[in-house]
Amino acid sequence: MGIAPLAAISQGAFLFLTFEPGGRASGMGRAYSAVADDAFAMWWNPGATAFNRKGQLAFNHIPWLQGSGINDLFYEYLGWNQYFEDIGNLSAHIVLLDSGTQDQTLEDSTPVGTFHSFDIAGALGYSYDVIPAKLGVGANFKLIYGYLAPPTGLTDSEGKAFSFGFDLGAKYLDLGGIPGLDLALVVQNMGPDVTFVDKAQADPQSMTVRLGAAYTVMDNPLNKLILSAEGSKMLANEDPLLKRFVTGWDYMEETIYGVGAEYTYLQLISLRGGYFYDNAGSIEGPSFGAGINYSFSNRYKLSVDFSMVPAGELTDFNKVFSIGFEY
Repeated sequence: MGIAPLAAISQGAFLFLTFEPGGRASGMGRAYSAVADDAFAMWWNPGATAFNRKGQLAFNHIPWLQGSGINDLFYEYLGWNQYFEDIGNLSAHIVLLDSGTQDQTLEDSTPVGTFHSFDIAGALGYSYDVIPAKLGVGANFKLIYGYLAPPTGLTDSEGKAFSFGFDLGAKYLDLGGIPGLDLALVVQNMGPDVTFVDKAQADPQSMTVRLGAAYTVMDNPLNKLILSAEGSKMLANEDPLLKRFVTGWDYMEETIYGVGAEYTYLQLISLRGGYFYDNAGSIEGPSFGAGINYSFSNRYKLSVDFSMVPAGELTDFNKVFSIGFEY
């Protein structure tokens, strides 16, 4: 699919959990965990939602690898965040990877019908600014289901799996006393090994560590400029979950890097650019994006974002569409 390092694909399960949502984030080179301030934030960094003081909704649509001959692969995201005074922030999201309809055949290639493959996850999150206007921490709990294929002549079991996982995240504002310099640390997809057919062939979840930074160069009613950078590493091997925090750092060449920038004029129009580098996944190149923000009634804000991000060898770019609403 072009997101996870190829070296991890043979072991990591539920790889759709590593697919990054959001037109704004994608336009910024997928360097967003220290920027996140919308209803996509709980995916990128559950700790970042601690500073969101408005109700927020977000929707993402990605027709995955369109232009490569694939026309029925879609990645969808629907998210919500709400602040409750003296309690903190509650968040929820649903992520769906629809892999489309495929032909089912017997061992001798005789066609017997079709089947539909998909992966879906639902998450609930909580965050709190343990140091007001300085440090936010948060966690997500998610239930995950994947359906690969019906029984075949080689097995009587369906290729399906159900599991759970956790995310932990933190965001620190004004690092070193420098206004606008923020730092993020996130651990995603911590959970038990996943079995689709045979327990002896269970795979670890695609546990990923993210470290990000962002710097707001200027922020006034006329102009706003944000720079961001991020590195992520999947810790997927045959070791037990906790041991992977130590042994998963082998093959550092699998680390994925992104840098990005966003310029907003009159709090209305945003232009974004970035660069994404995934050596193991053979994905490298620039990203582009734009957004329109419309505020009304001194309370509500509607955001529409579009971006194009490098997609690997099958096609040049994935197109990302997203909508956000604050109330």
